[in-house]
Amino acid sequence: MFHQLYHVVDFDILHDYVVWVRFNDDAEQVIDFEPMLHGEIWGPLRDKDMFNQAMIDPIARTLCWPTGADFDPETLRHWPIYQDELVMRARQWDAVLA
Repeated sequence: MFHQLYHVVDFDILHDYVVWVRFNDDAEQVIDFEPMLHGEIWGPLRDKDMFNQAMIDPIARTLCWPTGADFDPETLRHWPIYQDELVMRARQWDAVLA
């Protein structure tokens, strides 16, 4: 069985927390990360200066940040499928930490 492995080849921060991402299969996504920025891992990225330090990890070939936050490239590639569940879980993290 063939399983496509995706990786991020380019990105651009369009405006606050919104990123355009291009993948190795030439697909593109525009992702608004703002609803995800909760909890211990992604919450620190609400700091715009930190968020704007996004980079492509040279090994995992996905978006990552100096805080250690990252997303699986397959999740980013198919963001519309995963978005609602991820946002719901992210908001629950704040409740757990409160």
